Amino acid sequence: MALSRNRRRERGVDYWPGFVDALSTLLLAIMFLLTVFVVAQFILSREISGRDEVLNRLNSQIAELTQLLALEKNGKQDLEDTLASLQTSLSASESERTRLQQLLDSGAGASDVANQKVGRLTQDLLQEKQVSERAMSQIELLNQQIAALRAQIAAVEEALQASEARDQNSQAKIADLGRRLNVALAQRVQELNRYRSDFFGRLREILSDRENIRIVGDRFVFQSEVLFPSGSNELNPAGAGEMDKLATALLDLAREIPPEINWVLRVDGHTDNVPLTGAGRYADNWELSAARAISVVKYLISKGVPSNRLVAAGFGEYQPIAEGDSPEARAQNRRIELKLTER
Repeated sequence: MALSRNRRRERGVDYWPGFVDALSTLLLAIMFLLTVFVVAQFILSREISGRDEVLNRLNSQIAELTQLLALEKNGKQDLEDTLASLQTSLSASESERTRLQQLLDSGAGASDVANQKVGRLTQDLLQEKQVSERAMSQIELLNQQIAALRAQIAAVEEALQASEARDQNSQAKIADLGRRLNVALAQRVQELNRYRSDFFGRLREILSDRENIRIVGDRFVFQSEVLFPSGSNELNPAGAGEMDKLATALLDLAREIPPEINWVLRVDGHTDNVPLTGAGRYADNWELSAARAISVVKYLISKGVPSNRLVAAGFGEYQPIAEGDSPEARAQNRRIELKLTER
């Protein structure tokens, strides 16, 4: 019986010593961590307190510097106010002295009283000069600069007077040249008008006074139906024949007009006010009128007319010669105009 109890005791395991060791180890670790935390807190608090002290010292230094700066500013302002007051007083004294000296020079007023005042003001001025030497030096510098500026102004005025004299001579020459130019231009215009009249007379003879080809003012007008199919810029055979006659007249005229007359024949294209659909070759009447004028110019060039004597322009529907929307008015507005003019 006793033997069996001993065997049961040998079989049982005693856990208590191991538990005590583990608990002791845990307590030591906690104690170590607490110690580390306390030391860290102590070091951190010292670091923070040290930085606070440095920051406080810096703030105190900044405050002292701010006070010194304010004192400097106040002192500078006082000096500036004093200097301004001295300058004002000095200017007033100079003005009074100048006025009294002028009175003495002109013999006006009581000379004795003026002399006394001048002497007294001179003494005051000397005292003020002794008090504000710096201000006087600045005034002297300003006087020198003013004198230099006056000399420069005098030189500029002399140069301006000389320039005005040259300008008057130039204006007289320009006016004379303008009169001569106007006379020459009037002569050129008269010559060009004479050649224009001859040119229109020849065209009238060549084109046999057709009803759809007429002279309106200073322009020779072709109805578009004479030259182009509806909506097209291609010259039809009849229109090409008319342009052949026009080219012949132009070539004859070019040989007669003197080379110093810079003439051109302007070809203007015009349409009626019926808008294009945009589905065809041209989007609107602007393009159609310009294309027709260019076709006439290119055809005349192909017949030997110098290209530098031709100008093409498109006016669309915006320069009508007949008002209204009747078929007759629209037919008159569809036209090619020729104008002999100067470039």
